[in-house]
Amino acid sequence: MNQIIAYFSNLEQRPLERLAILVGGLLFFWILEGSIPLFALRYKKTKLKHAMVNMGFTVIHLIIHTFLALVIIFLSDWCKSNAFGIVYWTSAGVGFTILISFLALDFFGGWLVHITEHKVPLLWRFHVVHHADNKVDVTTGLRHHPVESVLRGIFFFMAIVISGAPMYAVMIFQTIVIIATAFTHANISLPKALDNTLSWVLVSPNMHKVHHHWKQPFTDSNYGAVLSIWDRLLGTFMKLDTKEIKYGLDRYYPNEKDEDFLELMKRPFGKME
Repeated sequence: MNQIIAYFSNLEQRPLERLAILVGGLLFFWILEGSIPLFALRYKKTKLKHAMVNMGFTVIHLIIHTFLALVIIFLSDWCKSNAFGIVYWTSAGVGFTILISFLALDFFGGWLVHITEHKVPLLWRFHVVHHADNKVDVTTGLRHHPVESVLRGIFFFMAIVISGAPMYAVMIFQTIVIIATAFTHANISLPKALDNTLSWVLVSPNMHKVHHHWKQPFTDSNYGAVLSIWDRLLGTFMKLDTKEIKYGLDRYYPNEKDEDFLELMKRPFGKME
C-alpha cells in the first residue's frame, strides 16, 4: 500500500507517464473496437480523420488541465495543512481516505457536473459539442469544448475541498476515470449479461451509449462517470436496447457538421437551433 501511495502522490508531476496512460487506454480500446464492434460505424471520411477532430479537443483539454492541476495541488495541500475535509474530520485511514475521495470526486466531478450541464441552458450550449458526435467511439470520451473543461475543473475543486482528498487519492481517481471514459465510449460489444451486471455498480458501455441517444429523455439520463450508483440512487438511470440507439442530436446542432472543428468551437457562442 505504501508503494501505491508513493507512486500516485507525485504522478501529477510526471506528465509523460500520465500521457502514456491516456494514450495506452485509447489504443487498447481502439484495437478492441476493431475486434468486437457494437456498431458498424460509417465514418464521413475515415476513422482516423474522425479521431483527429476529437483529438484536437483532447489536446486543448490537456493544456487546460495543466493549469487546473496547479489549483488541484494547492487545494489538496491546503486541506492537508488545515486538516479540512471529510477524510480529516473522520480521521480516515488510507483505505477509507481513498474510498471517500473516490466517491466525492466521482459524484461532483462526474455525475453532478454532468447533470448540471444538461439542466442549465448556458452550460448545455458547450456540452452539445460532446453529444454532436454521430460516431461515438473511444475518441469521443475526451471531446469537450474548452469552456466545459474549465467547468468540470471547478466541480473537481469542490470535491477536493469537501472530501479533503490528498494527492495520491486524486491521482488514483484520475487514472481510473481516464480508463473508464475510454471504456464507456468505446464502440465495443460486450455479452449482454456481462454489461448488465457491470451496470449495477459501474457505468458500462451500453449504459453510457443510452446517454448518447439522439432524443430525450434518454439523452438526459445515465450521467455517471465511473460509478452507476448515482444514477440508480437519484433516479436518472435508463435502459434502451442498443438496436434502437441513434447517435447525434435532434436539434441544437446540424449532424452533418459533427466533424467541423471550427464550427464546433464557435457554435456555443452563437445561435443554437
